[in-house]
Amino acid sequence: MKKPFSLPPSLILFVSIVLFFLSCKKIDEATTLGGDLVPEVDNINTFEASFQTETDNILLDANDTAKLGYGDAVALGTISSDPEFGRTAASVYFQVAPATYGTYPFSAPNPQIDSVVLSLDYVSGYGDTTLPQRVRVYEIAQATGFNDTSYYPLNQPDFETTGAELGSALFTMSQLKDSFSIIRTDTQHVANQLRIRLNNSFGERLARYDTTTGVNGGYHNDTLFKSLFRGFAIKAEDGAGNGLAYFNLSNTDKTKLTVYYKATKDATIDTAEVTFTHSLRYTTGTNTSVGGQANSIKRQIGGNWETYLNNTVAQDDKLYIQSSPGSAATIKVPGLDTFQNKVIHRAELVVTRLPSTFDNWFAAPEQLFTDRIKSETGKDSAFHFQEFVALNTSTQTWGFSLASLGGALRTDNTYRFNITTTVQDIITNKKPNLPLRIYAPFDTRPFGLQNGTYVPTFVSTIPYPAYGRVVLAGGNYAETGKQLRLRIIYSNL
Repeated sequence: MKKPFSLPPSLILFVSIVLFFLSCKKIDEATTLGGDLVPEVDNINTFEASFQTETDNILLDANDTAKLGYGDAVALGTISSDPEFGRTAASVYFQVAPATYGTYPFSAPNPQIDSVVLSLDYVSGYGDTTLPQRVRVYEIAQATGFNDTSYYPLNQPDFETTGAELGSALFTMSQLKDSFSIIRTDTQHVANQLRIRLNNSFGERLARYDTTTGVNGGYHNDTLFKSLFRGFAIKAEDGAGNGLAYFNLSNTDKTKLTVYYKATKDATIDTAEVTFTHSLRYTTGTNTSVGGQANSIKRQIGGNWETYLNNTVAQDDKLYIQSSPGSAATIKVPGLDTFQNKVIHRAELVVTRLPSTFDNWFAAPEQLFTDRIKSETGKDSAFHFQEFVALNTSTQTWGFSLASLGGALRTDNTYRFNITTTVQDIITNKKPNLPLRIYAPFDTRPFGLQNGTYVPTFVSTIPYPAYGRVVLAGGNYAETGKQLRLRIIYSNL
């Protein structure tokens, strides 16, 4: 009878030792942490530890200081049906003015108005871009105090309007990219532009202004013009759409008010047009006009986000992050308080994106941000991870390196943040183990050290206001592999 095949005892011992060492190495995730700069985990010289976190949903809106600049695109429209986050309504306010003052802009007095068109430069859309939305144009009331020298926050309350509706338009974002022809004295081909027809009576009103210092002296100077016309308020019809359109007000080629008219000059009928644009008005010393624009974005909390905000649970298993103005979440890592002193090669916050309803329309932010706060309410001062604040020697300005911190959405549906230096300071230098805050800011300015003084340093992770939302796994999410955790690669001292 043939004996069964068997390995020699010495070979069995060798294979067992090799398999043991291979099973101890977690090369795959260690490599993603830092490539060749992070030692491989071998459980002999280099180890891995994973810390559970305590997570909670908080509102960002009341503490959000995000403001709109002259060159920032504005959101316009309504998100009327998002079962995860509720409703959003975005209105736009901005001023226009003639090209110059001291000169009557029409070619002759008493022109015959053909049409009046308010055009907006379309740059992007968010949500369901196939649904039509109607927007209505009004005049901003003088008593509101709306001006061109203030930066208005995104959670700015609506400004009061005066008079009847000036005009309206029904549009579909997906069709704004299509080219269309405008035939006047010549033929123009236009794309990525929303055109809103206004009442001719508004053009007639502009034609009655003159260059004097009297009650109709709108073309005398900037101050008199704004005393007669404060600016436009554009509001989306409630419940008509499920997305936000973004427009660039500073592109004076596409965003403008155009008055088409006929006028008799030297016995000749002149067909012409006058344009009014939105632009920076002046710069005087260190005071620069910001152009007069506001984007009022209202979040109506609803859906699962509202459920989690209002629960009485101390720790949330899901986190609802809606880009600013919106929401945030706090993260605490209590295990760091008792972790013995080690050499930290890498400390990484691992955050997993979860599937959510309508996330085919409402895309997740491509980048999230995290900072440190003094309390879990998120209402106190926020601080950068100081190691990523640096001086740009060419511009002599301070900035924050998002690339070094991390937080970009990866192909494995995780956001990962490098907080190595902070973790080392906590366990070695006994620095405070502050709560962390995670969110998607349009304009946030946590404090960072600059020449020994704490000053705000600007950070933005989204391209437009209110662009993006995401549901994340919390620290006690049911599926262990997706729990929000702090992963550390370390060596013993």
